[in-house]
Amino acid sequence: MKLNTKEFEEKMQKSVVGFEKELATIRAGRANPAVLDKITVDYYGTPTQISGVASVSVPDARTIMITPWDMSLLKQIEKAILASDIGIVPQNDGKALRIAFPPLTEDRRKDIAKQIQKMTEEAKVSIRNIRRDANDKCKEMKKKSEMTEDEQKASEKQIQDMTDKYTKNLEKICAEKEKEIMSI
Repeated sequence: MKLNTKEFEEKMQKSVVGFEKELATIRAGRANPAVLDKITVDYYGTPTQISGVASVSVPDARTIMITPWDMSLLKQIEKAILASDIGIVPQNDGKALRIAFPPLTEDRRKDIAKQIQKMTEEAKVSIRNIRRDANDKCKEMKKKSEMTEDEQKASEKQIQDMTDKYTKNLEKICAEKEKEIMSI
């Protein structure tokens, strides 16, 4: 009986999706509302994403505009953005916050590229850990005589092929994001 790899493949897919979401939060010189996804505001005692308490729009390529539905939250949203690691100071006009994204310097682009490489490596480690878990499961099944040695080898090869596929996918996504950063 070969190992059912569906569960492990789903975990690898989730790792890739998580990596893509994390990449979306990187500030790339263009206005991207995803940079606000990790920032939360205290809304009646509940940490809430900015998009849950305000309208977030992109009026032009380098500006994000945040208009709270409850004006009493304007200062809290501003403080949350200042306390975050996005490194941009919002302009408060009393009704809304404007976040202007300055063009990236060459040094900042290189730093972002390094950050992307590091995130890619972390995602690869996550996929390799899933591979290790799957291989451990194969060895355990072999030990319990639930699969033959040939089935174990076939399952391990299938797992390795899956790992290679998702690792290549990560590298492709990384290369595209780096190209985007360097061409801005």
